[in-house]
Amino acid sequence: MEAVPKLSRIAILSNPLPFAHHLHVSLDSARALGLQSQVFEARRPQDFAGVFHEMVRNRAQGVLLLPDSTFFIAHVQLGELALQHRLPMIGWRPDFALAGGLMAYGASATADFRRAGALVGKILNGAKPSDLPVEEPEKVELVINLKTAKALGLTIPQSLLFRADQVIE
Repeated sequence: MEAVPKLSRIAILSNPLPFAHHLHVSLDSARALGLQSQVFEARRPQDFAGVFHEMVRNRAQGVLLLPDSTFFIAHVQLGELALQHRLPMIGWRPDFALAGGLMAYGASATADFRRAGALVGKILNGAKPSDLPVEEPEKVELVINLKTAKALGLTIPQSLLFRADQVIE
């Protein structure tokens, strides 16, 4: 809310099939922040343009992307739609900010794939999958896209920029 001070209505973009837990946590968080939220569902990239149109029609002031491989694969399309519809968007991978989203907060896909490769290597060398520990990301990154902020007429506070791991200018 520091980046979009007048934010009162948030659209939550979700693929209804996986990750129901993320949706409940997001709705609870929005409520705790005093935000009105509305869930918009998309299962495939062909749905995105219509969903963004509906978000604007329903007066959304920002978009939160929930984790989903379909959204990750189409991060460029989602970034373009967010800019086209003048909606600040936050995603869970740095790629979303690089593609035109306002911000991203999460682990990099490269780091996750590297960890997955190491686990596969252990399994191929005889380790039992059930004996391997569950691993959390080693680093979570905050990426802010100032080009997007400027295009949306937003001024990102210095206090938020100082916390960013990467700022796109």
